Amino acid sequence: MACESQKTSSPYENAVAQLKQACDYLGFSDDVFKYLSKPMRIVEVNCPVLMDNGSIEMFEGFRVLHNNVRGPGKGGIRYSPNVDMDEVMALAMWMTWKCAVVDLPYGGSKGGIKCDPSKMSAKEIERLTRRFTSSIINVIGPDIDIPAPDMNTDAQTMAYMFDTYSMGIGKTTPGVVTGKPVEIGGSLGRTQATGRGISYILREFARREQLNLPEQKVVIQGFGNVGSWTAKTLFDWGAKVIGVSDVTGGYYNPDGLDIDGLLDHVKARSTLDGWTGAGDPVDNEHLLQLDCDFLLPCAMENQITRDNASLLQCKRVIEGANGPTTPEADAILEERGIDVIPDILANAGGVTCSYFEWVQDLQSQFWDLEQVNKELERIMLAAFDAVYTMKHEKNISYRLATYLIAVNRIAKAVEYRGVGS
Repeated sequence: MACESQKTSSPYENAVAQLKQACDYLGFSDDVFKYLSKPMRIVEVNCPVLMDNGSIEMFEGFRVLHNNVRGPGKGGIRYSPNVDMDEVMALAMWMTWKCAVVDLPYGGSKGGIKCDPSKMSAKEIERLTRRFTSSIINVIGPDIDIPAPDMNTDAQTMAYMFDTYSMGIGKTTPGVVTGKPVEIGGSLGRTQATGRGISYILREFARREQLNLPEQKVVIQGFGNVGSWTAKTLFDWGAKVIGVSDVTGGYYNPDGLDIDGLLDHVKARSTLDGWTGAGDPVDNEHLLQLDCDFLLPCAMENQITRDNASLLQCKRVIEGANGPTTPEADAILEERGIDVIPDILANAGGVTCSYFEWVQDLQSQFWDLEQVNKELERIMLAAFDAVYTMKHEKNISYRLATYLIAVNRIAKAVEYRGVGS
């Protein structure tokens, strides 16, 4: 993991700093900044859960709605020992901008439970999920706030939330969550959507910059759902994925890794650890410093910092994780001429496909995979086109261009609705 020699700014401080830069550039009043810098609603709960050994454990949970001026809140639920309110508030704010930049009728929200699912049984996780859902039942719903999977949660987690909510209000309500199994109202393509969206952005960037995709060397930090599907998609399209990693470490091969073999290994072992294919072991710190055309941080926040930004040897960064680059690192990368395609654009494929699922649930009319992928590509490329055009017209960074589009859309909605009047 990346670390800083001095105190690292918190994810929420980073999110507010990014917002302030956009508001200052757009000339918005301090009132607009103050309004957008604060979440609209914060819910904190303590969930008692019966453990398998008969004891009761208390788990702290959060649900934050950052903004809903353009529609109901939308955002994932993560299970992690490191979840705290600061992180959830930052993630909710980033979700607001993410939904706005791809022009979805949503605001941003996020949730999490402070727990270690690797040390819990399947039944303990189910009981925790159901208790948490019951605790926040009054602040979620298909027209209020719509959860989705995130770190250490999946389709089964969403199925439990859907079932608990439906029992609580007395009617089956598939639109309360997205990322569900297809058999109970989920959408085809949802699992792959974030990685596929990142891949669309990378491929389109390469096309516009006249880069031959099969010649591009790609390094991916993080081999969970997002990183693995990004690697698989780019590998299938002919790009050379030369480095990948997860929490156990990673592997590097300058001639390209066997991504299909790595995926088979992870399916059997759950981690990259112990892979015996062609490639040299590499830790996460040095993986970020590999010489490559595209570096894709798809793991956690604060991975590219002021301490390691000067050591990166990539030509470009495309952010698959939320908040992987600190503002201080951003400035260093910009000074070095390394373009950064920001998270709120690059990884918006997941929420875009969640939007498709929500629409399908509300209409009780479902799409085939071809339609899902066609619409996903259309929306992602339209958003990238707007950002690419603004970046080059104003001679600014991709991050600032992305934020200008997103924040301006939210601010216009605030102005038209007369929030605060």
